[in-house]
Amino acid sequence: MIRLIGIPANNLSVNPARSTGRAVFAGGWAIEQLWLSWVAPIVGAALAGIVYPAIAGRAKD
Repeated sequence: MIRLIGIPANNLSVNPARSTGRAVFAGGWAIEQLWLSWVAPIVGAALAGIVYPAIAGRAKD
């Protein structure tokens, strides 16, 4: 859903590699905000790895 709304509205990129390429060519403010394109998915994946087993009721090995 985010792609259906975000890409036409503001040329959103949900792929960190694609965001990096655009930021390199745009420079300035784009490079300063690039960290969020890499950190947010990594933090989200780590949180999902911690929270999902607790919600699903699975024990750690």
